[in-house]
Amino acid sequence: MVQEQMSGDSALRERAIKELKKRREFQSHLLIYVLVNSLLVGIWAISSPGAFFWPLFPIAGWGIGVALHGWDVYFASEPDEAQIRRMMETLQRRS
Repeated sequence: MVQEQMSGDSALRERAIKELKKRREFQSHLLIYVLVNSLLVGIWAISSPGAFFWPLFPIAGWGIGVALHGWDVYFASEPDEAQIRRMMETLQRRS
């Protein structure tokens, strides 16, 4: 009984560590996104303040990636056992 609880706690700890790493990676991604795009807006403001706002393209394109990364970290759920078994069966049929 004690061994089962320890292995359950170990699995839960592993999962918690994995989630925390995913959140830290997303936060780093978001920080880099903000810093780089702020630099691009600064370059635009200094070089051609009245011209077309070209930083829109990297902001929008990269923003899609940041949004999807955030979705994966905060809203996507872990696969359940049924999904895992189906995928294993699919992979087994392919090989």
